Amino acid sequence: MPGDQRSSAASVDPEQLWLRPTEFRRGRRPSFSRGAITEAAVALADAEGLEAVTMRRVAARVGAGVMSLYSYAPDKETLLELMVDHVSGELSVTDPPSGDWRTDLKTIAHLQRAHMLRHPWLPAALTTRRVPGPNTLAFLEHALAVLRPTGLDGAAKLEVFAQLTAFVAGHVAHEIAQAAAARSPERAAAEARYLAAVAADGHHPELAEALSAPGRPLTAEATFTRFLGRLIDGLDAD
Repeated sequence: MPGDQRSSAASVDPEQLWLRPTEFRRGRRPSFSRGAITEAAVALADAEGLEAVTMRRVAARVGAGVMSLYSYAPDKETLLELMVDHVSGELSVTDPPSGDWRTDLKTIAHLQRAHMLRHPWLPAALTTRRVPGPNTLAFLEHALAVLRPTGLDGAAKLEVFAQLTAFVAGHVAHEIAQAAAARSPERAAAEARYLAAVAADGHHPELAEALSAPGRPLTAEATFTRFLGRLIDGLDAD
């Protein structure tokens, strides 16, 4: 389909998408809304992954013809922009920053992690540059307010937020992959035997020492919290 062939987020016009959305609509007004299309696409992605989101399947969910969807979402990249911003509405934060920016950043990261675990397609969707919509901008505004006590300039604050989001997205993608692999006890047992053999061969003393060290909590939450602490506690501020 023509609308599914454009793969670059650079093809999306942010002014038209967010400031002049009615310009997408041509001809007879459809019986469904842009919100309904977006919700249908999100439901598909949540259930089956991003690869399941095609204009044809979304159209079937809203009970419409494929061509009628293009009046609201002219291509899949536009639809992805709508999806990312739609679910960003779940990241609403009502409490003002505490003034302890490191603690507040960690709170933001934990919110992002929970959010991405609810929508496992998000880490992949965020690897391509997205144009912030209203919900995304609201969350970004909160993050910038959290970073005000750092004294960093505007560009540096944006970089910190981008770095944090990239860390969370990468960690969640790895977490999801690890969880899928853990469903195979045979694979886990084979990996344990392999590492034990490598550690005992005398050629990897550093690895042997590392593996013999006392273990740390291995729950997904505990691991994320440790990694996050190393990242945020190491950030410099002016």
